[in-house]
Amino acid sequence: MPNFPYEIMNERHDALERLELCIRWGQYDIHVLRFHLAHFPAGRIVGFHKHAEYEFHFIPQGKGKVILADQSYALKPGMLYLTGPDVMHYQEADAYEAMDELCLHVDIIDRHAEQTDNDPHSYDDWEAAEARNCMEKLQVLPLHPTADLHQAMPRFLEAYQACNDNFVGSYTTIKQTVIQILLRAVRAYDKANEQKQFPTRDMKAYRYRLALEYMYANYDGSITLEDVADKLNLSTRHIQRLFKELHHGHTFSRILEDIRLTVVCRELLETEQSVEQIAKLAGFAGGNYLHAVFRKKFGVTPSEFRRNTREPQLQ
Repeated sequence: MPNFPYEIMNERHDALERLELCIRWGQYDIHVLRFHLAHFPAGRIVGFHKHAEYEFHFIPQGKGKVILADQSYALKPGMLYLTGPDVMHYQEADAYEAMDELCLHVDIIDRHAEQTDNDPHSYDDWEAAEARNCMEKLQVLPLHPTADLHQAMPRFLEAYQACNDNFVGSYTTIKQTVIQILLRAVRAYDKANEQKQFPTRDMKAYRYRLALEYMYANYDGSITLEDVADKLNLSTRHIQRLFKELHHGHTFSRILEDIRLTVVCRELLETEQSVEQIAKLAGFAGGNYLHAVFRKKFGVTPSEFRRNTREPQLQ
């Protein structure tokens, strides 16, 4: 099929499988059993079967389905799935379209139990930790396909080309591609899980709360709607819309005035400061302006409010 980069792997379909690949990764030995491109003609069925090893399946082109744990899943290009030891599975190409599959079968042996205090390990501790983490995740990966989010598939082609070209370092390159396939497959499932688990916030409520917090922190200055919008990196129109929707239909000016009047009432009750001093403390232009705003809001002057509220407390 034209423009199919993995077609070259059919020229020597068993090239990688002829290699005796045993990779020591941390405390594990990874034996590569199969490493190839498989072709499923349209309608081809591979009935229920299982393996004693791990098998990584990648779909570079075509479509079909796989049944894992009695659940059927559609397969399409760019997907991968894993079958572990003794996992029954069924594979089928689409009735009208062939499907190709990149397969890596590996047998993984944990050598940790064979080590003793007199036989210290010779591997890098950081690499060993990554190997353990990868193997632990392999054992609990969900039985369903996912997207090849981290480009494990191209590693098959990289390994094949290294085998064909036989350059200095080819063998090491091939072994590294095997580890990369394992790591990138595991990361693909990690990413899928993370996307489901990430907490999300109500952005309207979040921005509204940030706007109010900024206003409460700066009510005593010459704060403007533009200041709040700039702080939240939003337009003034957006901020006004948030206020009207989440603050009883009130505008920025009304909310700021209410914040300042709350401060004025508190200061009138708890301090002996003059109305003029309180006005400046709360961000009003002066005592006269506060007098007009206060009377309109409460029906009394600031002085009357102080007197009427304090007198009952003294009786």
